[in-house]
Amino acid sequence: MGNEIALEMVLIPGDTFFMGSPQGEPEWIETEGSKHRVTISSFLISKFPVTQAQWIAVTNLPKINIDLESDIANFKGVNRPIECAFWEDANEFCARLTNKTGKPYRLPTEAEWEYACCGGTTTPFHFGATITTDLANYDGTGRFINGIFRPGYYGRGPKGFYREETTEVGYFQVANSFGLFELQRYCFLGSVDDWINIGLPDTLQNLVETYVQHLGRESYYELH
Repeated sequence: MGNEIALEMVLIPGDTFFMGSPQGEPEWIETEGSKHRVTISSFLISKFPVTQAQWIAVTNLPKINIDLESDIANFKGVNRPIECAFWEDANEFCARLTNKTGKPYRLPTEAEWEYACCGGTTTPFHFGATITTDLANYDGTGRFINGIFRPGYYGRGPKGFYREETTEVGYFQVANSFGLFELQRYCFLGSVDDWINIGLPDTLQNLVETYVQHLGRESYYELH
């Protein structure tokens, strides 16, 4: 990527797994889908969320389809994640990396994302049945969203606190069994918001290098 900035990739082995979540899981919603068997091939995915430094490096690469804004974060810091990339931006990011390296980059599929995110576990989060603000950055105090109060805890987990800003990637030092960090960083109330290649909203996160071939359900509270 230039200027000694690189994306560290992790090989995820292919496997067959059960995608989706059981209806008895706390705060299950229909859009999460019922559990069903899915087989995926091995693929590479970035170890950490995309940082602002990495994003800026790619914005300086030759344009493929659209222009990219270099300033797409409210909370500044070269090692903080980007926050405000559109789906089209994410695909342009991949296209520029492909052009630069000669190796095809793309966004992961929904199945790939869930598989990588779960890290082989069957619990709601790769680190267990619940979540705390010591493990991820989210609003642990609770708030009203669309007129509904969302408590700052999940299941039987404790309430936490609200940092009100992003943290540097790798801040929590809690990797899943694949060695991936913070795949749950951008999740919002039941719908995974990492950009994947079928267009789930909201932010670019981990990228897949497809010359090996072709995340989980960590999607309950607003994380940053």
